[in-house]
Amino acid sequence: MAVGVLGLQGDVAEHARMLERLGKEARVVKGLRDLEGLEGLIMPGGESTTMGKLIRREGLDEAIKGASFPIFGTCAGAVLLARRIAGTEQYSLGLMGMEVERNAYGRQRESFEAEIEIPALGGGYRAVFIRAPVIKQVDEGEVLAEYRGSPILVREGRCLAATFHPELTLDLRVHQYFLGMVDG
Repeated sequence: MAVGVLGLQGDVAEHARMLERLGKEARVVKGLRDLEGLEGLIMPGGESTTMGKLIRREGLDEAIKGASFPIFGTCAGAVLLARRIAGTEQYSLGLMGMEVERNAYGRQRESFEAEIEIPALGGGYRAVFIRAPVIKQVDEGEVLAEYRGSPILVREGRCLAATFHPELTLDLRVHQYFLGMVDG
């Protein structure tokens, strides 16, 4: 069995490499058939408006909503998991009870790295934020990490959302945590 990486746009290859480094088969998901037999799905960073349109065009929206496997959204993927997106009527899957604000730290040139604490992963972690969203409110679920008072890693049921890019680091712990949900 494999873990899928939504392959419509974004950091697909980087997530696939992380999964393979952890001994999992990574399958790029571009259509409904690619979802068959998956143990989990990663929705990568990219451009959330474009990704949402492509998810609906390919008919993946209802299949993802109805899936029983764990889902991990990073950056734009986290936006698509949110129930509410501040200041817009943009499409989302609405799988997590949270509100996000897109590009909350600024444009591409305001991208940055920061040392954060993720207690569930054993402490310090170097996070990469690129045009990152901010989670403004968490209605349900568990906040696993914060940056400057805002949640940046949240788990709710079968879903995990990160506003940063763990696939752009050499640190495997966030992906390991997700695979723990998959194997759980």
